[in-house]
Amino acid sequence: MKTKDPFTLPAWAQVGPFAFVFGLFFIIPLAFVVMVSFWDYTEYSLVPDFTLRSYVETFEGCYDQLPGLCTILKTYVSTVKFCFLVWLFTLLIGFTIAYFLAFHVQSVTMQMTLALISTIPFWTSNVIRMISWIPLLGRNGLVNQGLIKLGVIKEPLEWLLYSDFAVVLAFVHLFTFFMVIPIFNSMARIDKRLIEAAYDAGATGWQTLWTVIIPLAKPGIVIGSIFVITIVMGDFVTVGVMGGQQIASAGKIIETRLGALQFPPAAANAVILLAVVLLIITAMNRVVDIRKEL
Repeated sequence: MKTKDPFTLPAWAQVGPFAFVFGLFFIIPLAFVVMVSFWDYTEYSLVPDFTLRSYVETFEGCYDQLPGLCTILKTYVSTVKFCFLVWLFTLLIGFTIAYFLAFHVQSVTMQMTLALISTIPFWTSNVIRMISWIPLLGRNGLVNQGLIKLGVIKEPLEWLLYSDFAVVLAFVHLFTFFMVIPIFNSMARIDKRLIEAAYDAGATGWQTLWTVIIPLAKPGIVIGSIFVITIVMGDFVTVGVMGGQQIASAGKIIETRLGALQFPPAAANAVILLAVVLLIITAMNRVVDIRKEL
């Protein structure tokens, strides 16, 4: 008969502190955001009265412009476009790096060392890493000057900076790491004997990749994708700086509303953005149930 350890805390006592922190710093603030989104407002004050004014104003004119898209929908389409491109490039780069670390670096010590080296960019502020592209991509930047001296182009390329290209490039640079670590963690758990068995059965390298490695690495891919998607969807600093304040995004709408002290419309847009992100994450969970895979 097993004796109960007197020093073991009950389950509720172990979960309690984490639940308290989660509720204090996530559930309660989120509840306040949702509540304020239904308040009315004037130029100088908030009016705690239930109204759909902020949501109606957000989608105002959308019906009149059908079958075209109104401004708010165009903004969300643009944000989703950036989100998809960044997700695709970070997935390709992150998967490649994780695959190299997991299957081509034999020493666990070297794997951990290289993984830690990949964190070095995070020792510097995101803002500094982002604006470091400006001297490179500017009209008189190193890239344009180098291409001109090599005779590749005659005039500077205007689309390198303050463009969609610059925004996507900065996002990929900033957030690829969030894709590398989860995928590497999933790949490191793969039993190498499964890969050997696939090769022994006559599978090619690509067949082994598609039928063995990718299915077993799906949890890491989904977790990394959630990280990247949630960050990109709400980002407004990178879009503003690298887009030259000329590209709209969902996060930029919220930032603009807050700057104008229009808190209910800002809260309403935050709730809409959260709903869009939750829909994307739900669709991804339909592909891979993370709770079952982990």
